[in-house]
Amino acid sequence: MEQKVIFFDIDGTLLNHEKELPASTKESVFKLKEMGHIVAIATGRAPFMFAGLREELGIDSYVSFNGQYVVLNGEVVYRNSLDKASLLKLTETAMENEHPVVYMDHEDMKANVPEHPHIDESIGTMKLDVHPTHDPDYHVGRELYQTLLFCEEKEEQKYVEQFKDFDFVRWHPVSTDILPKGGSKAIGIEKIVSKLGFAKEQVYAFGDGLNDVEMLTEVHNSIAMGNGVEEAKSAARIVTQSVEDDGIYHGLKKAGLL
Repeated sequence: MEQKVIFFDIDGTLLNHEKELPASTKESVFKLKEMGHIVAIATGRAPFMFAGLREELGIDSYVSFNGQYVVLNGEVVYRNSLDKASLLKLTETAMENEHPVVYMDHEDMKANVPEHPHIDESIGTMKLDVHPTHDPDYHVGRELYQTLLFCEEKEEQKYVEQFKDFDFVRWHPVSTDILPKGGSKAIGIEKIVSKLGFAKEQVYAFGDGLNDVEMLTEVHNSIAMGNGVEEAKSAARIVTQSVEDDGIYHGLKKAGLL
């Protein structure tokens, strides 16, 4: 069989809603690797947030921060950081509105406030082993690939209108991702595919969320999870079962990979 590269989102795709890796998913990933295919991750998470998962699955290629930090075979092949001047201004605006901010690079995340219930509530849903510590100057002079702004959806629009260098992608009722304008998983995937020299027919992607829509639209062989949002299902070529019902296994079968 011709070698393929298969990209998997993490939350709601590889991991179920309890942040567990289903046995059928793990078995399917190892089967793909045994068959000689390349298995990669495409996620909104920072690299340090899924180091354990990469180790468990033996994966060393990934698109992180929704496309802003891309690694192929353990080597960084693409970086796209947030505009520093705009981030300084956004921080000032957020502080005036009493909206906390968490800064992220590829190694760590730091909050500009010592603690806040919105940070605990939203990041707590990810069930991580890490939690942002306090460093209000972490963004100064540093290459950051994503920032979290903690506010309700009704409060977000004023930031969208003011900060044109950024894209805002809401992932929780009290938190939104801030990304470089125009960045996406699709662009990150293209960086890896280009390095590999693969044709579009050799590329597959699984996802479930709003931040997967562009990826599912652009990737030739796209599969949406049954638990995914309607926008993801509409964008994908195939819709599989939910993550709870062995969706990865069934999706790979539908796509002819298993």
